[in-house]
Amino acid sequence: MTRRQKNPLRPLTEEERKVLEQISRAQSEPASHVARARALLRVADGSTYEAAAQLVGRSSGDVVAQWVTRFNGEGLVALEPGHGGGARVVYGVAERERILAEARRTPDRERDGTATWSLQTLRRALRTAEDGLPQVSSDTIWVVLREAGWSWQKDASWCETGKVKRKRKEGVVEVTDPDATAKKT
Repeated sequence: MTRRQKNPLRPLTEEERKVLEQISRAQSEPASHVARARALLRVADGSTYEAAAQLVGRSSGDVVAQWVTRFNGEGLVALEPGHGGGARVVYGVAERERILAEARRTPDRERDGTATWSLQTLRRALRTAEDGLPQVSSDTIWVVLREAGWSWQKDASWCETGKVKRKRKEGVVEVTDPDATAKKT
């Protein structure tokens, strides 16, 4: 005997049903989207959560119940799987750009207490700046710099990989290697 559904599926609009049917038949959609759409359509047609779970290859109707609850609150956005675990992303694009801007800035010996950036001096500068990031860690800075293509050099400084300064007749110019990303992998 099945339990009473605590949060039954709300009635679908025509547009939602149409989109769910398209996704459930799609060959190019991710399998997770297709499974969720098929299960939601089966529940909307009156099946139990267990029957819908068996249709999409799940062993328990509890997963379908969670999908239904999320769909009731968020709509079609619920077809997209949520955060899969691990730490949530704390620093977005603006914060990452702020870290890179600080790393690109030449340190001031008086204010920053260094001539070249290390992870600790960058962290201290970012934490104490007015528009800085008071909780940023050295690990976060390291990850952001590495993702941006920076590398730690033998002379104990950070530099952007693939960019070098060359002497030319007209002076010093910065040259960018167009194959830098291909050489990294």
